[in-house]
Amino acid sequence: MGVARLIRPVRAQIYFACVVQAIAAVAAVIPFIAVAEIGRLLVVGGYEPAQIWLIAGIAAVALLVRLGAVTGAAAVTHIADVHLQLHLRREMAAHLGKAPLGWFLDIGSGRVKKALQDDVHEMHHLVGHSYTNRVAAIVTPLVAFGYLMYVSWVFALICLLPIIVGMLAMSTMMGDQAKQMDLYNRALADVNAASVEFAQGIAVIKTFGLVEGAHTRFISRAKSFLDQFYAMVRGALGPMSIIDLLFSPIFSLSWVLAAGLALAGWGVIAAADILPFAVLAPGLAGPFFILASANHQATLADQAARRILDILETPTLPAPEQPQRFPDSPEWSVQFDGVSFSYDGEKKVLDGVDLELPAGGITALVGPSGSGKSTLARLLPRFWDCTEGEIRIAGAPIRNLETADLFSAVSFVFQETRLLQMTIAENIALGRPGASLAEIERAARAAQIHERICELPDGYQTEMGPDAQFSGGEAQRVALARALLADRPVVVLDEATAFADPECEYEIQKALSELVRGKTVLVIAHRLRTIVNADQIVVLDQGRIREIGPHDDLIAADGLYAKMWSALRQEEGALGEAAE
Repeated sequence: MGVARLIRPVRAQIYFACVVQAIAAVAAVIPFIAVAEIGRLLVVGGYEPAQIWLIAGIAAVALLVRLGAVTGAAAVTHIADVHLQLHLRREMAAHLGKAPLGWFLDIGSGRVKKALQDDVHEMHHLVGHSYTNRVAAIVTPLVAFGYLMYVSWVFALICLLPIIVGMLAMSTMMGDQAKQMDLYNRALADVNAASVEFAQGIAVIKTFGLVEGAHTRFISRAKSFLDQFYAMVRGALGPMSIIDLLFSPIFSLSWVLAAGLALAGWGVIAAADILPFAVLAPGLAGPFFILASANHQATLADQAARRILDILETPTLPAPEQPQRFPDSPEWSVQFDGVSFSYDGEKKVLDGVDLELPAGGITALVGPSGSGKSTLARLLPRFWDCTEGEIRIAGAPIRNLETADLFSAVSFVFQETRLLQMTIAENIALGRPGASLAEIERAARAAQIHERICELPDGYQTEMGPDAQFSGGEAQRVALARALLADRPVVVLDEATAFADPECEYEIQKALSELVRGKTVLVIAHRLRTIVNADQIVVLDQGRIREIGPHDDLIAADGLYAKMWSALRQEEGALGEAAE
């Protein structure tokens, strides 16, 4: 069902290619029939030379028809494959452009990359080869068998016996192998997980002297995988040997000659009739392997199609029916009015948040882990739509804004920095593609990253990759340069210095001071000392605002913020004593 939905744009081309391939399959059998008929004439005698030349001419024409038809069918399917890949990637890219940004956080970039690149490529064999291969694998033996039935229906049915036995053996094997394959996949998943666990945790394991225990677990799972692999191979070895024997041309030829000589001795067929079976019968079983391969590719393509459809069926953010525009000379304030949000539709992460971010001021979000800080900040650039309530920028509800208008007003810098596979200059200019190199350099200088970029082999024209490797703090400063160049009036920050070393933190703080100057800023604070001068500090706890106000007022209120501040002071004091 998934494959049928995806190949709809090229279905007509596939049907046409299958018809052409059927013609090629018929033409492919004709030269063999011609050889058999010429052989019969030569054995029986009493023929005219013109008959031989006529049959040979028909065979030659059939070869030319087959060559042209096979080439034409392959050309049609491969052109259809290229068009389908382009269509699917464009459709997914357009759909992903409308998906909530929060969706990408949930699934990760790996799944998107697999769908866009690997899964779309997986459709190649299905469209380019599988359908036409199936047609050839069905039509060729049917035409050959029809001719053999014409020569002797009794002998033709006898020739089918090895194929029937082989198909029964294959059916028995596949029934057992389905269960064995499931166990094999589970064992493979276990050994992969053990490998990753051992590799990623080796430092911690060695620190606590647990190397032998971890090594034993890995070896145990690897041995289980090998045992299951051998069990699967042993189960398939016998049936596969029988199938290979029964379907092999040598066995088929031996069977045909033995049965043919017996039938000729009994007077059932003429001796000359053995020749067509010797020529054509050994090839009757070969297409079954092609069909098995085509079915396997179809299964892989169906799985890929389901993953592609998962992407295409991702819910998108609703577009406004009548888009609203920002007023002229707006006051860039932000209002959260009764905002609630739930990821699963049941448990509320935010519950009735009322908050105003004053234009040109800095608002800091603090609170315990899981209090909803990141969720609230990400609702502003519309990573998701709030479940209840409304968010307004400059008086305009963000649901009523076109995406381009929303992002013309809001920029954001989070801890998860993403630098794309393009030049450093292009990375910085993402928010302003037409920016000049001088403007890009000015933003990089303000972000304290210009000198590091100049050290790269091609400076700003160096592409991200082996020649451009940035540390976490350096990548943050490139992202800050990007935000500085974009120069949006509203800025959302997930405190960029949370995991920076002291030297890097100082550089990032200088860049941040440039970024937030004159902007309406919402910052998620992980270190209380970095936001003591914020215009207002919002204390979130369990999705609700517990306190709000400047630092000094919150300390005087002796509430949750004061306790957090006191805990910070005690921690710093303990660290100071330990250092002494």
